[in-house]
Amino acid sequence: MSDHATDRATEAFVAHRNLLFTVAYEMLGSAADAEDVLQETWLRWVEVDSEQVRDERAYLVRITTRQSLNRLRTLKRRKEAYVGPWLPEPLLTAPDVAEDVELAESMSMALMLVLETLSPTERAVFVLREAFDIGYDEIAAAVDKTPAAVRQIAHRARKHVDARRPRSVVSVRETQAVLESFQRALETRDLQGLLDLLAPDVVVVSDGGGVKQAALRPVVGADKVVRFVTVGLRKLDATLTVGPSVVNGGPALLLRLNGEIDGVMAARVEDGRITGLYYIRNPEKLTRVESETSLTLR
Repeated sequence: MSDHATDRATEAFVAHRNLLFTVAYEMLGSAADAEDVLQETWLRWVEVDSEQVRDERAYLVRITTRQSLNRLRTLKRRKEAYVGPWLPEPLLTAPDVAEDVELAESMSMALMLVLETLSPTERAVFVLREAFDIGYDEIAAAVDKTPAAVRQIAHRARKHVDARRPRSVVSVRETQAVLESFQRALETRDLQGLLDLLAPDVVVVSDGGGVKQAALRPVVGADKVVRFVTVGLRKLDATLTVGPSVVNGGPALLLRLNGEIDGVMAARVEDGRITGLYYIRNPEKLTRVESETSLTLR
């Protein structure tokens, strides 16, 4: 490849890098794997004859999608051997991400957990169509299916996700208010205050990855969750501090023990109460909670 062609390829890749990372992350739920996919995308992109490419963005998304599908199969094997529940890797995001309703919803912990229940191809089709508004013909080229098949897959995936996603989109302000109350209850160890904030059927999922202590199964029910939190607080032999954060486009809490990051907690809020709590403690997943990650759907 000539220097001119290399410069042109680099310029196109850099221009779309944030988009490609967002595509890979929403398909994989792992920033580390998304970065690996981008590296693989770049290696394939520089081998392409750019003179034959009509739409650089579409072509790059196609390569990224194919590499993400390959990586999803590897991730599936890793998740099968994972200790306890697996949660997506949290990303510190800029406040303006939360203002982009489509972007914030597409990468919320609650929705990304639902995406985990789809097959790799269903997830790719759903993400490309629903989050990035990519046409069926382009998606078909990316997943090696006919446009007609992609339409059927998209319909099936959308139906599956709609049956499991939150019933309504809650404003950032409402979620933030509930989390602020939850933070105060944690800091003051106000167990009744915690109970008042939890929906009766609340679910807590904690991810320690076998490195940090966490429940090996989801904890279901407000009373059980409060007992779970109570036991955890009693075992603490350190000073707990809790602070607000913006993770995956939504309000979250950053928990520290003796000043060191212990984990990130995101919440699903409905009707003013917490219906889902997601606590990521695995240190390998906490590398992107102090510096912002740039994301985009376009």
